[in-house]
Amino acid sequence: MQYTFIYQSPLGKILLAADDQGLTGLWFEGQKYFAQNLDQNHMEKETPVLFQTRQWLDLYFSGKNPDFLPPLHMIGTDFQKAVWKILLSVPYGEVTTYGKIAQKIAADRGIGHMSAQAVGSAVGHNHISIIIPCHRVVGTDGSLTGYAGGIEKKRMLLKLEGLEEKKADF
Repeated sequence: MQYTFIYQSPLGKILLAADDQGLTGLWFEGQKYFAQNLDQNHMEKETPVLFQTRQWLDLYFSGKNPDFLPPLHMIGTDFQKAVWKILLSVPYGEVTTYGKIAQKIAADRGIGHMSAQAVGSAVGHNHISIIIPCHRVVGTDGSLTGYAGGIEKKRMLLKLEGLEEKKADF
């Protein structure tokens, strides 16, 4: 069973979803792939996981780097999960590129090359945005590229983390 809770953020409503294992979704209202993996039979109820997620978001939106993660239950392919785990290692206030993630995946798998476009697709299908920080991925030239929640939200999240446009070329 999945449970949901609506979180009121400074950037708009966010739908949170969790099951007994952990957080399964965090989507800005109306974003691309909104509630994609949400069970049709879900219940609106703030569970302990959703309460921890709300605490994490409260800290984050107050401009602090939360020092904990709520339990996560990533639902996706093995490739997507590998990309999302790399995203979790991108530090607060820093960015990486799709190409660097592709290089890391290729090295981890012992292959010569991995497509940055395939990485981009996995990043774009991240169901637990903000906490799994897909907003910290930029183009090779430092430009802001797609974000399921919208480029303006991506820009605002990066600014919240202390990245100014002149520092990251966005």
